[in-house]
Amino acid sequence: MQSLSFTPGRAFLSVNSPTVPWTVVFEDEGIAGYFYACDRSQEKHEHSILDAMLIYNVAALAKSDAELERPESERIATIDWSRDGLQAVLYLDGTPQALYDFQARCGYCRMDFPNFMAEQGDTWRKSTHAWSEAALQRFEAALYV
Repeated sequence: MQSLSFTPGRAFLSVNSPTVPWTVVFEDEGIAGYFYACDRSQEKHEHSILDAMLIYNVAALAKSDAELERPESERIATIDWSRDGLQAVLYLDGTPQALYDFQARCGYCRMDFPNFMAEQGDTWRKSTHAWSEAALQRFEAALYV
């Protein structure tokens, strides 16, 4: 498990799986936070990204903080891998936001975005990223086996 304390608008956390060649990356470049599934065996960066999921919009986080009358504060991003290195979960402030399953070749996130029409030759499911409590429960159960 690796964590990063950050202020929304600038963050980068990359964590390699114990199973080669998988990597996941949480990145916030100012407008939004994304979670990426990557294959680090690919030499060209544009081929290494298998999937991407929107985690939050920075402006929406700031608005939420203002409505709750709390100052914009630091957040904590944590990435945890399953023992077999085939699933990774992104937590923000302790709440699971996204999960990648490299064996099933799909991702789940609370925002369910972006989604794309399936194309011939796709090896990764991108038509939906709908959140799955069942997938999270399987991940958490495998941590303690």
